[in-house]
Amino acid sequence: MKTTAPYLFARNISVVASMLFAVSCQSVPDTNVAIAAPPAATRAAAPVAETKPATVTPVTPVKVDAATVMARKEVPILCYHQIREWRETDSKTAQNYIVPVQTFRDQLQMLADSGYHTILPDQLYAYLTTGAALPSKPIMLTFDDTDLEQFTVAKPEMDKHGFKGVFFVMTVSLGRPRYMSKEQVKELSDAGNTIGSHTWDHHNVKQYQGQDWVTQIEKPSKQLEAITGKPISYFAYPFGLWNPQAIPQLKQRGMIAAFQLSGKRDVNDPLHTIRRIIVPGAWKPATLSSWIKKSF
Repeated sequence: MKTTAPYLFARNISVVASMLFAVSCQSVPDTNVAIAAPPAATRAAAPVAETKPATVTPVTPVKVDAATVMARKEVPILCYHQIREWRETDSKTAQNYIVPVQTFRDQLQMLADSGYHTILPDQLYAYLTTGAALPSKPIMLTFDDTDLEQFTVAKPEMDKHGFKGVFFVMTVSLGRPRYMSKEQVKELSDAGNTIGSHTWDHHNVKQYQGQDWVTQIEKPSKQLEAITGKPISYFAYPFGLWNPQAIPQLKQRGMIAAFQLSGKRDVNDPLHTIRRIIVPGAWKPATLSSWIKKSF
């Protein structure tokens, strides 16, 4: 890494993420409460047909020593949350997680003009484990928390540039107002984007015990596999927080790689502690370009 400054900036952002998420999801239901359907305008016209995930062959895990993975040059990975205009009620801290629509458009235009090519997790995994070739100036776009504008705003803008992304879905939110529906998640998958797991309801992985691994990892993965017809092999830690105890649990449930935020990778298992940086709403394209170069 060229500097430690990006770590410090993004770590400060992630510390307050839990407070922001708690405020935005105060109405998240528990397992005994029916999830409200989104407004008709945000639902797809036809119901999604949930299918078994046997239609796609899972990526075969590759045995590779951690030192080999650590020696590979890191690929820039960006993390987005909400893409909408700021409101008067949005605090300065909240604005770090809200990228205005035109700012997002300008950022993608900068990436395209700069010659970046988006890659997906399967490509990254092959590169890290076998040294498989990547396109010139590779970058990965990731989106957390299932917010609706990731489908209504981000996808059309990405399509303009031929970009693909990774959408880490929090399954408790599916079909709720302001979040994506099952139909929209399937459409993203069918269009060539990757769907990953972001737990059931965004609880901190470091607090999991016993049945939590089934509730937060196993069941959501099976639900997403049923929606997309594809295996779920990638995971994003809520708040970017992880611990060594989580990694074998993820591996047991088919996660061949996992994504945190700005912390240093685990030298013993870098595949399950892949770094990303959050893109704050105040970053202009030039600022984003600079931080990509500083951080990776």
